Amino acid sequence: MDELKLYTYIAVFGSFAVYFGIAWWARAASTSDFYVAGGGITPMQNGMAIGADWMSAASFISMAGLIAFLGYGGSVFLMGWTGGYVLLATLLAPYMRKHGKFTVPEFISDRYYSKTARVVAVVCLIIASLTYIIGQMKGVGVAFSRFLEVDYGLGLGIGMMVVWVYAVLGGMKGITYTQIAQYCVLIFAYTIPAVFISLQLTGNPIPQLGLGSTLADGSGVYLLDKLDLVVTDLGFKEYTTDNMGGTLNMFAYTMSLMIGTAGLPHVIMRFFTVPSVKAARSSAGYALVFIALLYTVAPAVGAMARFNLMNTIEPEAGQHMVYEERPQWFKDWEKTGLLKFEDKNGDGKVQYVADAATNEMVKVDRDIMVLANPAIANLPNWVIALVAAGGLAAALSTAAGLLLAISSSISHDLMKGVLTPDLSEKSELRASRIVMTISILISGYLGLNPPGFAAGTVALAFGLAASSIFPALMMGIFSKKMSGKAAVAGMCSGIGVTMLYVFQHKGIMFIPGTSFMGGLEQNWFFGISPNAFGAVGALVNFAVAFAVCKFVTGDAPEHIQHLVENMRSPKGAGEAHAH
Repeated sequence: MDELKLYTYIAVFGSFAVYFGIAWWARAASTSDFYVAGGGITPMQNGMAIGADWMSAASFISMAGLIAFLGYGGSVFLMGWTGGYVLLATLLAPYMRKHGKFTVPEFISDRYYSKTARVVAVVCLIIASLTYIIGQMKGVGVAFSRFLEVDYGLGLGIGMMVVWVYAVLGGMKGITYTQIAQYCVLIFAYTIPAVFISLQLTGNPIPQLGLGSTLADGSGVYLLDKLDLVVTDLGFKEYTTDNMGGTLNMFAYTMSLMIGTAGLPHVIMRFFTVPSVKAARSSAGYALVFIALLYTVAPAVGAMARFNLMNTIEPEAGQHMVYEERPQWFKDWEKTGLLKFEDKNGDGKVQYVADAATNEMVKVDRDIMVLANPAIANLPNWVIALVAAGGLAAALSTAAGLLLAISSSISHDLMKGVLTPDLSEKSELRASRIVMTISILISGYLGLNPPGFAAGTVALAFGLAASSIFPALMMGIFSKKMSGKAAVAGMCSGIGVTMLYVFQHKGIMFIPGTSFMGGLEQNWFFGISPNAFGAVGALVNFAVAFAVCKFVTGDAPEHIQHLVENMRSPKGAGEAHAH
C-alpha cells in the first residue's frame, strides 16, 4: 500500500471511529434527546456544531470550486450565506427560542393557530431540505469515490451507510457532539493546505492576505493579475469581473441565499439545543466566528486552485501538457469519472480552452477543486489525507442535520401534531428513525442522478426556503395582526411561483445564458436566473399574505396578538404593571 493511501485510511477511518464512538455514547433515549439534545448544550459547543452544520459539502467542497470557476461572481455565496446567518441569529432564533417549540412547523402552527399552516410548513420544509440534501450526497459521493478509488455510485452508497448509522442512532444529541468533532476536522483540513499553498505561491502564510499579494517568483506580478492573464489567454472570462449576469441578478441571488439561509429549518433547530434565550444569542456569536475562519479562506482556496490547475495543464502560453506524462492526481480523478480528457486533434497533448469545439478537457467537475488542490500543488501526503477527512466531515454533518429536520417534521409535526395526537414517545422515536431511513434512500437516489452540481442544487434549496418559510416566520414574529389563512396563502403562492419559474426553465440554469436543457436567459424575468428567484418568491409571499389579511380574513384573534407581544418582549418586562 502506498504512503498516501495509508495516511488517507488513517485520517478517514480514524475520524469515523471517533464519530461512531460519540454517536454510541450520546445515543438518544428520549424524543427530547433525539430532537434537541435535551436542551443542555453550552453556547460554545453549540457554536461549533452550528459551524459544522453550516459548512456543508456545498461550503467545503463546492463553494471554493465555484469561486475557482466563476471568480468574482462566486462571491454571492460568501455574502449570501454569511449575511443570512446574521439575519437568522438576530431576527429569528432568539424569539423562536423564547417561544420554546423545537420545530419550525410547530412554531408556525402555534402562531397561525392552524393545522393547515403546520402541514403547508412541513411540505415546504421537506421540499427545501430534500433539494439541499441532494447537494450533500453529491459531495459525499465525490469524496468517497476519490479516496476509496471506487466509482462515484459506490462511493455514494458507502456514504449513505455511514450517515444512516450515526444519524439514526444518536438523533440530535449524537449529531451535536459528532458535529463538534467534525468542525475541528474540517477547519484544520481546510486551512492547513491553504496556508501551505499560499506560502508556496506568494510567500505569505496567511491565505486571506496571500490572495492579494505578489507572486513569490520575484516577478512582482500580483497573483490575481497573473490569474486573469492565464485564463483570458485561453479564452475564458476574466477572473476578477462580474460574470453572474448583471447587478440585479447578483443582488437577487445574494438576497435569495440570505433569506433562504434564515428560513432553513436544520440551522434554526440548533438554537433549541441550548438552555436559554441568552445562550441562543451567545451561540450565534460563537458560530459566526467559527464560520468566518473558513469563509474568509474560501476565496483564496478557489483562486489558488484555479491558478494551479491552469499552470499544470498549460505550463506556459501555447505549451500543452503531454497526456502520457500527466501527473498522478490527474489519473486518480480520471478513475472517478469526474475528470475526462478527449484527444480531439490526435496530437497526444491536452488543450484546455474556453472554446467547446476545441477544448479537450471535456469534463472538469467543479466539485473536485478543493479535494484535488493539495495534490496539484504537490503538498505532503498527510495534508492530502487530511483534506479527504475534512470533505467527508463537511458533507456528513450537514446531511445528518437535514435528515433530522425532515424526520422530525414528519414524525413530530405531521404524525403526532396532526394525524395521531395520542402517539406514544416510543412510537414517535421509532417513526423518526423509519422516516430518516426512507429520506436517506430517496436522497441517495437523487444524489446518483443530481439535477446539477452540489452548490447549484443547494442554491435552489435556499430559494425554496426563502420563498416559503422565511416570510412566514418574519410575519409571525413582527406582525402580530397577520392571520393564519393569509400566511398559508402567502406560503403557497411564494413557493408555487418559485417552483413554476424553475421548472418552466427546464432544469437548473446556473450560469447565465446556459441551461442543461438548452433554455435561454432571454426568457428570464428581468434577467433573474431561476436559482436567484427565491427573492422574488419571497416578495410574492409577503404581498399575498398582507393583501389577504387586509381584504379577506381580517386581523388575528386577540390571544394570538398577546402571544406575539409576549414572544417579543424581554423576560420580566411588563411585570411591574401587573402588580
